[in-house]
Parts: sequence; C-alpha cells; structure tokens
Amino acid sequence: MGGTVEVQGRGEEPGEIVALLRHLYESERFRFGLAVFDAVTVVAFVVLTFVPPEPWVIVVDAAIGAMMLLELIGRTLIAHRRTAFLLRPGTLVDIAVTASLLVPSLVGSLAFLRVLRALRLVRALRVVRELKRRNAWVAERGELIETITNLLVFVLITSALVYELQVGRNPDIRTLTDALYFTVTSLTTTGYGDITLVGETGKLLSVVIMIVGISLFVKLAQAIFRPSKVHYECQACGLCRHDPDAVHCKHCGNLVHIETEGM
Repeated sequence: MGGTVEVQGRGEEPGEIVALLRHLYESERFRFGLAVFDAVTVVAFVVLTFVPPEPWVIVVDAAIGAMMLLELIGRTLIAHRRTAFLLRPGTLVDIAVTASLLVPSLVGSLAFLRVLRALRLVRALRVVRELKRRNAWVAERGELIETITNLLVFVLITSALVYELQVGRNPDIRTLTDALYFTVTSLTTTGYGDITLVGETGKLLSVVIMIVGISLFVKLAQAIFRPSKVHYECQACGLCRHDPDAVHCKHCGNLVHIETEGM
C-alpha cells in the first residue's frame, strides 16, 4: 500500500485528506464538539436576535460564520454524493445563514434573513439527540426534553416570521419582543387582543400558530404526565426505551420489570 501512495504522489493527497476528515467526523469526541458548537450557535442566535446591530455583534456574527463555513466545507468533502448533499434543504439553509453572517452588507436588507437564521435553531434537535446518546439523565427524560425543545424552536422561528411579515405594516409589531409576545399568547390561546396580525397572511399565520400551538402543548402535557416510552434498561440486551405496560423486551424478549402505579 505504501508503494501505491508513493507512485501516485500528489494524486493521493485529496483522498488522504478526505479519509482523515471522515475519520475525524466519526470520532466520538469530535462529534460531541460539533454538538457543543451547534448548541453555542443556537444560544448565540437567540440572544443576538434581541440585540441591536452594533459593531461587536457584526464581529461575533462573522466569527460564527467563519466556523460554520469550515464545518460546512468539511461535511461537503466527506459526503459521498456532494451534489446531492449541497442540494439538501438543510445544507441550503446553512449556506444562506453562513453567507448572511459573513457578508451582512449584501444580504442584511433581505426580509427573510432573520427567518433563515432562526431556522438554524433546528440544530437544537440534533444537539438533544446527541446528548441522549451520551447522557443517561438526558436519555431517561428524552421525550420531555425533545418536546420542550420542539416548542421553543417553533416559538422562536414563528416569532421571527411574525416580525418580518408584520413590521412596518402593523403598528402593534415594532420589535421582536412584540412578535414573541403575540406568538406566545396565540400558542396558549390566551388571546388578550391587544396585538393582532393584519392582512390575509397575518390571519392565516395566526391560524397556523394556534393549531400547531395546541398540538405542541398537548404533546408536552402527555410527555410530562403520560410519556409514550419509559426508561428502563433491559438486563439482557440493554434496550432502554419500552412501552409503559411492556412485559417483555421488544428486542430480545427478556422479561422486564417496569415499575408502574399498580406495583
């Protein structure tokens, strides 16, 4: 094998780099680092959303954008079908968000910019899945944590959408806080009536928020009081998620002794 590499010389370098990157991305420690990076970007986007655009904010955006660009290049190089990878919706969103962070002067005026950045919050779901694999406490409460994360992501993305569609048209929506306030009152069906959306798109968006909001809150209540799965490690095969009334492990058939209210 050493002779082959020696004969091909520089021709092997790209292959070696890709192999090295794939090995790196398969590393548990590196994948955990990516999960931490995703969590940091999610928190940064949430915080910076409510901060006025000042010079230091642009610097932070550029730093995050540079790291996202490097990570995106790495994922592109290790992809077996690079064209298909680049055309994925998630990849296209990452490209748009990265461009908006690195060149804000070119895309800063686009109305959907804040919505695109908010879509980055979907990465929070990836972080939760990664933590479930590594942390027993998170794995045991995985359904509840995922439900809460889904709710928060929906609230933040919807608030960004409400702001971009209504600011300048609706005198009641002047800041992102106004949009967040409307979204939460609509999700909870409280409906104080002090802020309403204008136009046909505003009415349709209100309907979507209320319908989805009820579904998310019902799922949250179910996850708190009656989860669809319980955490119990099978002594034979190690499977940790079972139906609440399970008697046998679905994976190996071993008897499981899940504690219930009747025991």
